Amino acid sequence: MTICPTSDSDAPQAAEAGPRPCSVAIDGTAFRAEAPPEPVQWLLPEEEPVAMVYNRRTFAVMLASPADLEDFGLGFSLSERIVGKAAEMRDIRVERLDAGLSVQMTIPPERAAALIGRRRSLEGRSGCGLCGIESLEALNQPLPPVSSPVVSPAAIQQALEQLRQHQPMRARNHSVHGAAWADRDGTIRLSREDIGRHCALDKLIGALTRDRYDLRDGFAVLSSRCGFELVQKAAAIGIGLLASVSAPTSLAVSMAERAGMSLAVAGRDHTLVVLTGRHRSGGDPA
Repeated sequence: MTICPTSDSDAPQAAEAGPRPCSVAIDGTAFRAEAPPEPVQWLLPEEEPVAMVYNRRTFAVMLASPADLEDFGLGFSLSERIVGKAAEMRDIRVERLDAGLSVQMTIPPERAAALIGRRRSLEGRSGCGLCGIESLEALNQPLPPVSSPVVSPAAIQQALEQLRQHQPMRARNHSVHGAAWADRDGTIRLSREDIGRHCALDKLIGALTRDRYDLRDGFAVLSSRCGFELVQKAAAIGIGLLASVSAPTSLAVSMAERAGMSLAVAGRDHTLVVLTGRHRSGGDPA
């Protein structure tokens, strides 16, 4: 997504969709054993504050990669249950501000009114899913039940192995997370990236919703460990299978079991370990 700067004389301009490298070149010095120091240039991931604004009222400020922010806004709104369906998002646009970026969204008045009593802190750290939750009760909110798709272990393994090929931002800076959507055959169809793992999933959710993917006909693939917040977000929109490169936490497994979600993780020596859901017993996942 290309961000359009706001001029002083004109109304704020919306951002346009498009690829962003989201990397900044930084000069440094490399020190190696038994070798003289030498200058190097590293590509570091961009990270900016992004305000989620509903009906002109800020709900949360997240730290994220400045790409695919319209997808981010829509996905965040759905995964956080701010809106119940995409049709309730009446308008969405991205504005460049002096202090960062804002995703300006218009939702039904009754949805906006519900946010007044649902406060969040104004900082959502890119690496933390719990930041901004006001109480432990919010953490333990019931998850909607989901149905795991019929997918073979070989298809899940294939998608996990393909994931890096669908992370162009990571190929530049080696520092961002990816979230991708794979069909039942294990072919990756769509991917998004971000400095934060939950932001990457929100962007994927927004893109899936915009392109009207059937969430019963595939599964999500994550480059990170599967934390509880990713299970919550996936369940909120009906994703029934999460496959991750690193192991989930015990809380994530507990939440997934309650929702009926399958969790799979890439094991050592090209093995696949399934921890919850219909795939755990082995054999035919049906």
